[in-house]
Amino acid sequence: MHFFNPVPKMPLVEVIRGKKSSEAAIATAVAYAAAMGKTPIVVNDCPGFLVNRVLFPYFAAFSLLIKDGVDFQKIDKVMTKFGWPMGPAFLLDVVGIDTGHHANDVMAASFPDRMKLGFRSSLDVMYEAKRYGQKNGVGFYKYTPDKKGKPAKEVDPAAYELLKPVMDGGSDGSAVSDEDIVDRMMLAMLIENSRCLEEKIVESPVEADLALVYGLGFPPFRGGIFRWADSVGVATLCKKAEKFSKLGKLYEPSAQMQQLAKTGGGFYS
Repeated sequence: MHFFNPVPKMPLVEVIRGKKSSEAAIATAVAYAAAMGKTPIVVNDCPGFLVNRVLFPYFAAFSLLIKDGVDFQKIDKVMTKFGWPMGPAFLLDVVGIDTGHHANDVMAASFPDRMKLGFRSSLDVMYEAKRYGQKNGVGFYKYTPDKKGKPAKEVDPAAYELLKPVMDGGSDGSAVSDEDIVDRMMLAMLIENSRCLEEKIVESPVEADLALVYGLGFPPFRGGIFRWADSVGVATLCKKAEKFSKLGKLYEPSAQMQQLAKTGGGFYS
């Protein structure tokens, strides 16, 4: 059973089916999660299970945007405007930069063709500087306790100085539009979700959407990643992915997506 932080607030529990898991064991775990008031989703085993596996391509997209000189605060603002409860930089600070860095290494080793970046990333920079996020008061942002003792986020000029060496040629990222930011972040996540469907890590688009809404805070009004993809159009998204093909396999649509684009279908149709 895989819970999500903060456990008292996050409703999702991934129930992982191993190669030798009996139906009775799975049913017991599902019933136990439901009895706790959680929403259980059964997924098959793989590195990262479902939710973390599809989250790290999103973080990889974030690292590539920073490499292209895009301000992390701008990325956070654009993604919160899209509907996420927090942007990727803030999310990494909340998760813990050290935790994120370790998990990223695991995912890169498991899926090197698309999750191994091959360059020193913003996550590496923060980790090496021991800026672990909220847990020690500095990450992409810095944190000081508010009147209630909760960490309040502030801009830290030192973070920008640390990031300068990992930006290509000191680019200011002005050529990257808000639409490009959304497309690059969401396409990376969508393509990996589609791969998980192809590999039967998750049984249906409905379960995947539920897992992302309840486990990651995916914008509920968008209905989940596959509902969002169908609303935009899979063919449209595959066309958008072509624009970013130079960034590597992270933006290569899955075979499933390519087929849906050809037939004009959607994940739910």
